[in-house]
This record gives sequence, structure tokens and C-alpha cells, in this order.
Amino acid sequence: MLGGRKMAVAAGLAALLAAAPAQADILLGLAGPMTGPKATFGEQFDHGARKAVADLNARGGVLGQKIVLTYGDDSCEPKQAVAVANELVGKKVAAVIGHFCSASSIPASEVYAETGTLEISPGTTSPVYTERGLPGLFRVCGRDDQQGRVAAEYIARVFKGQPVAVIHDRSAYGKGLADRTRDELHRLGVKEVLYEAITAGDRDFSALVTRLKSEKVAALFLGGYHAEAGLIVRQMRDQGLKTVLMGGDSLVTGEFWAITGPAGTGTLMTFSPDPRKDPANAELVKYFRAQNYEPEAYTLYTYGAIQAWAQAVEKAGTTDPVKVAAVLKSGQFDTVLGKIGFDAKGDVAAPGYVMYQWKNGGYDYAP
Repeated sequence: MLGGRKMAVAAGLAALLAAAPAQADILLGLAGPMTGPKATFGEQFDHGARKAVADLNARGGVLGQKIVLTYGDDSCEPKQAVAVANELVGKKVAAVIGHFCSASSIPASEVYAETGTLEISPGTTSPVYTERGLPGLFRVCGRDDQQGRVAAEYIARVFKGQPVAVIHDRSAYGKGLADRTRDELHRLGVKEVLYEAITAGDRDFSALVTRLKSEKVAALFLGGYHAEAGLIVRQMRDQGLKTVLMGGDSLVTGEFWAITGPAGTGTLMTFSPDPRKDPANAELVKYFRAQNYEPEAYTLYTYGAIQAWAQAVEKAGTTDPVKVAAVLKSGQFDTVLGKIGFDAKGDVAAPGYVMYQWKNGGYDYAP
């Protein structure tokens, strides 16, 4: 009788185990401008993240568990970013890869810090993001004070003694980058002849072009995005103005050239080293191009962010954000961005910014 009871218990346990669900998936959040005027960067995030997750899952996932992406579309709007952050936290994501615009990442990061959620941004460049000392915040890109220094030093060297102007679009990213560049110019003894704001979304910059012409501006630095940059370049050329426009990493998209056409030739921009040029990434780049997608700008930076997170999780043996953050700040990670690490603030320890130049529909390192 006792043996029969043991057999019944064993059978019951076997039935329970058979009915139990498989080990839960790891939910990973991806947040950025999936719609709106800056959706080109959300598209880059999406392509990079989907490929990184697919590659990880093909190798068995992380900690033996499959990774599943869940999306948050902030449209680069601060209030929407906060709503997205709360939604992702409510889903109990293991981490958030995002956001992109500084104006979105900064308020969203307050939510993540308060709830103990890990955030790794592929593209937030404002120093404010990591300077507040909030826990669990990381980025695999550089900072505006770094690219502002590179921009200013290039202007001071190449346009030495010529009139320079600085403008911005009032956004957290745009004004922050413009101000950092301006400060660096002043440090180098260069005083701009014009410093003013434009309005994001405007399409008529004829008044600005007239002022640039009257001041004989040789180099115009824009803290802003590719749409306004492209229109300004076109309108300068339409009025016969040869002023060279320089911007930051937000000009690293083919949409800029789609706006300017050949008029965009010679436009300069600061961005981190191009991971597409690394021979180690040849097969990955080939994969994207076979899908008729060019993995420009933040595509591979998103891929690299997920790689670093996955390696830290494996080393920590858990997705616990506190333990994963500790590993991220103490280790080195092999990624498509090269071997990277993070400092105590969460800023990436990797090569800084370089200057690029648009030509023939593409961009490459500037001479």
C-alpha cells in the first residue's frame, strides 16, 4: 500500500513537472524614436537590437534563457519617454536599451533609477545623463563635451582666422552640444560672430542665410538634427553661400543626404569611430547589406550595447540589475565596438570622436 502511495506521489510530481511552463524568457526593453521626425534613429536601434538578440538566441540565449524584445516608442518627446519608461518597468524588463534623444533619456532615466532598472543608451550624448550619479545608467557612445572639443579643435585648425557661427535648435541635445563646442572654441581663442537659436521643424532659413552671408561666415556649427541641417545647407547653396556646415552625431544618417543631394558635399560631422570599418565585423555588415539595410550610425552601437549587457549577465550569473551594473563597471567586454568598459559614472571607456565628411551620398573620415 505504501509503495502504491509513493508511486502515486511520484506520478503526480511527474505530471506537475510536465505541466510546468518552460523556463521564462528574459524580457529586454528597447526604447527610442520609433516614429516621428527622428524615427531614422529608432530604425537603427531596431535593426541592431533584433540582430543582436537573434545572434544571442541562436547560441542558446543568456543564462540558458531566450531573450525577447519589447518596444517603447518615445518619439523623442520627454513626456512620452517617461510614459514609456513606466510601461517598460511595469513589464519587469531585465534592462532597457535606450533611449536616443537626451531630452528623452534624462527624464526616463529618473524612472529607471527610482525603480532599480538598468539602462544602457546607444546614443544619448548629453553629459547630464551620467553626471547626476544615478545608479544603473550606462552608455556605449561618447559625450557632447568630447565631441564639442573635437569639433572646436577642427574648426580652429581648418578655419583659422575666418568668421565662425554657432547655432542650436533649443533641444537638450542641440543646445548642449552647441554650448560645449562654443566653450571649447573660446578656450582656443576663437570667438563666434553669431550665436543664436533656430526652431526645430522650421523649413525657411533664409533670414539665417542672409546673416551668414553678411558676416562672411566660413564655418557654421549646428547643434541640432539632420532635417534642419539639410535644409540649411540647401538654402545656403541656393543663395550661393559656400559656408561649410558642421554638426554632431545626429547627422549620421542617409536621410541627411536625401534632403541635400550633392549640395551636402563637404558637410562635416563628429561621430565615434565607425565599427563597419573593423574587419572583425565584416560578416555582420555583410548580413545587414544582404537585407538591403546599411548598418550606419547607431545600428552597431545598439548591437554592442546588448552584447555588453549579455556578457555582464553571464558573468554575474543573474539579471539582477545591481549585480549586473557592478560587473559592467568592473569588467571588459568584447563587442562589435571593440573591447569596451565603463567608468564609475557609466560612461564608456572607448575611443572618442573623429571628424567625418559627406561626399557622393556617403560619409567617411574627413581629411
